[in-house]
Amino acid sequence: MRVLMVAPEAVPFAKTGGLADVAGALPKALKNMGVDVALVMPKYRDVDEERFSLRETGITIKVPIAGGSKKATVLKGKIEGNIPVYFIRNDKYYDRKELYGTAHGDYPDNAERFVFFSRAVLELSKAIDFKADIIHCNDWQTALIPVYIKTLYRDDPFFSETATVLTVHNLGYQGLFWHFDMHLTGLGWDLFTPEGIEFFGKINFLKGGLIFSDIITTVSKGYSREIQTEELGHGLEGVLAQRKNVLYGIVNGIDYDEWDPATDTYITANYSPEDIKGKAICKSELQRLYSLPVKKDIPLIAMISRLAGQKGFDLIEGAIDELMAMDLQMIFLGTGDRKYQELLEEIGSKYPKKAGVKIGYDVALAHKIEAGADIFLMPSRYEPCGLNQLYSLKYGTIPVVRATGGLDDTIKNFNPKTGNGNGFKFMDYSSDALLKGVSKAIELYKDKRRWKKIMQSAMACDFSWEHSAKEYVKIYNKALTKVGSN
Repeated sequence: MRVLMVAPEAVPFAKTGGLADVAGALPKALKNMGVDVALVMPKYRDVDEERFSLRETGITIKVPIAGGSKKATVLKGKIEGNIPVYFIRNDKYYDRKELYGTAHGDYPDNAERFVFFSRAVLELSKAIDFKADIIHCNDWQTALIPVYIKTLYRDDPFFSETATVLTVHNLGYQGLFWHFDMHLTGLGWDLFTPEGIEFFGKINFLKGGLIFSDIITTVSKGYSREIQTEELGHGLEGVLAQRKNVLYGIVNGIDYDEWDPATDTYITANYSPEDIKGKAICKSELQRLYSLPVKKDIPLIAMISRLAGQKGFDLIEGAIDELMAMDLQMIFLGTGDRKYQELLEEIGSKYPKKAGVKIGYDVALAHKIEAGADIFLMPSRYEPCGLNQLYSLKYGTIPVVRATGGLDDTIKNFNPKTGNGNGFKFMDYSSDALLKGVSKAIELYKDKRRWKKIMQSAMACDFSWEHSAKEYVKIYNKALTKVGSN
């Protein structure tokens, strides 16, 4: 089986969120199962050619767009396991400081940038003769590919046996653009209807992918159910309900080659379930990095997050004074919406001895936080899967989460009587519920014997990609069956 993985970002090359972790790790797990897999993504400014040993392929492709064509060159690199990674280069579109926009908003030409990328992927496939059985698309930036396969490329024999799978990592981001961008797509106006890619007078890239892909997946079973409801369907619940027979939820795995405190090269001291002494050393270093008092017996709570409304920062705002009145420390790492950046900066300024804030994303620091924190907080309004709670489990950093989507699927409330469970969940989306969840964790933290028990229970959880990859291969075979029956 040949699979072309298409993603707008991928670790280790460029990242804004969990999608990048998935796109970087899933191909390795698929290859270990005997799948012939390659990855395609844009060549952003942040993709360091020297660091990643990229080379020019000498391939130039003409990409149809807006009734004409523009050129792209192709670079090639690889990820672990000798998996080829192809980079679409067009500096006008991708040589920018950020991937999709700045703190002030999205880039105004994102429609053109990702129409270009989607068409370029298909032209690249032919140029390198990678005749995929499956093109696995990820999120709105790639969602026009299934549309093109079923329309503009319908009669192209190169794609006659190619099936498409679209993974929705976050339905809240859909690729919505004004209708004047329709000419960029090359698609006919007959598709600009409520049954097609029109959405309340706008073009909706993700909606197109949901309608035209052979199989749809989301990143947890819980989220696959939630997005069919009015509350979390973001206006697409009707489309998803119509396609529920080809909608599947597969919980993301994590890459234990990268996320394992026993081997992590980013952290000061390695540790394992059998010998957790190194975690205390990591905690002391983390407190120093955030200019907090070094206290080993005070619980250290962490958040690493994109700064967005989805992530529950309004709950933090409503609860911060009560949290800071508790015997704890909190640290934050993230970047995103300016209002949440300003909120965190205000918290750090108001409580300099109890709260530490770093705006931005730093891979090394993220590892240090997972290793050094005692508790990891994820109070999300919704969370398709979540990865940081899975990293936290491996590092014995106990998650306190709101019971939604993948957080609800992966975290089990700790039962002090039986010793079962790996974290703490709260149901209501409220500051009061958040405070109760944190309070439960802190109360258990005071009991060192039971805290060690929950740490060991958390570290024993296995969310490796092997299981998830097996589920994806089953989905790929279902997609191929659909194409074969057409």
